[in-house]
Amino acid sequence: MIRRKRTYWTAIIMVCVLLISGCSFWPGQDDSVSSKKVTLTLWYWNRSIDDKLIAKAKEKFPNIELTAQKIGGDFKAKLKTTLAARSGEPDIVALNDWIMELFPSEDRFYNLYDLGAGEIEDQYLPWKWKQGVTPSGQMIGFPMDTGPTALFYRADLFKQAGLPSEPEEVARQINNWDAYAAAGEQIKDKLGGKVFLTDNIGSVYNQVLSQAAERYFRPDGSFIGMDSPAVRKSWDTAVAFKEKGLLANADGWTPGWNAAMNNGEIASFVGAVWMKQVLQEAAPDTSGQWRVTRAPGGDGNNGGSFLSILKSSKHPKEAFELIRWLQSPENQLEQYKTINLFPSAPGVFDAPVMKEKEPFFGGQATGPVFAESAQHVPDAFFGERYPSVHNIITRRLNDIAKQNADPQQVWPDTVHRVERELQR
Repeated sequence: MIRRKRTYWTAIIMVCVLLISGCSFWPGQDDSVSSKKVTLTLWYWNRSIDDKLIAKAKEKFPNIELTAQKIGGDFKAKLKTTLAARSGEPDIVALNDWIMELFPSEDRFYNLYDLGAGEIEDQYLPWKWKQGVTPSGQMIGFPMDTGPTALFYRADLFKQAGLPSEPEEVARQINNWDAYAAAGEQIKDKLGGKVFLTDNIGSVYNQVLSQAAERYFRPDGSFIGMDSPAVRKSWDTAVAFKEKGLLANADGWTPGWNAAMNNGEIASFVGAVWMKQVLQEAAPDTSGQWRVTRAPGGDGNNGGSFLSILKSSKHPKEAFELIRWLQSPENQLEQYKTINLFPSAPGVFDAPVMKEKEPFFGGQATGPVFAESAQHVPDAFFGERYPSVHNIITRRLNDIAKQNADPQQVWPDTVHRVERELQR
């Protein structure tokens, strides 16, 4: 009897000790493990994420020790080299529109659907969301910014050539690529051949193709073929612009392009929203003369980024919570204000800042033009071999534009080169 009492009281004392000490035995109690900070490393490139937003994230998530590394140089090459080495990988990495090249390595990334991404899918543009999902249905890229396209044009030059100059009127009259070419011929005739309609042959090809729902590959990986309607239309349109003398042969990201824009040698171009900043820096002397309207032939997208979590990360849950916050609609709107990244969350398209008038564009509010474009971008599949095929075609187009190569000979040779590339 005495032994039973001792056992009883011993048990009671042990329970009390456990309650007082807050032993980790009990659910909901903090312990030394849960109170520790987790360490996350983020790779990004300059202006892909606002540095001020990263600073706010460090305050927002006191449980995370965030190391944000701004990678310079060839970001894609560094990432691929790191993946191949299987060493030194970050937890979170930004991916540009070449994300499709990493689809064959989907097993190296966490499936964001498994971390809860599906709960917020309806907050983002469907076509953008799908670009981060592999053909097998694994989501490896969370939507960041987008690159909806529109027609940038010099209102003063259009007016001098007898063309409409107000955005709504331009959109009505120049609503397809044939009408755009006709406007270019009118500019050439009226302005004495001193002004070209647009910049280069590759730009025309890229923008026509960006408006198509089909490119080079089907979701099952099979090659559609060079005679697909989208490829032939893009090729034929680009070649026609060259043959009609509408191209300035000014390549983007060159001093020549900057000078041609600033000197009024180029009357227009179809480009993504991020070209606003490029244009303003390249052609400051033309401030107030440019306008933006819907692109001829339809809406497209060029560029835009994603955030991914690598499988080597030991803290995917915390990494996803960080990504989700960084790219929330509210923070995407904030980055539009600070570094002009166009949101992939349409819920913020009606925000006042998206409708502000811009002096460089003659007081026009260009945000609504790009917002409308973003909501009508076709849902297109790219495939991991898209870049290799695309680069072959654009190089051959440059031979036509700059070396006067015969398009009738270049086309079959291009088809052959693409087919040979796909057999490698």
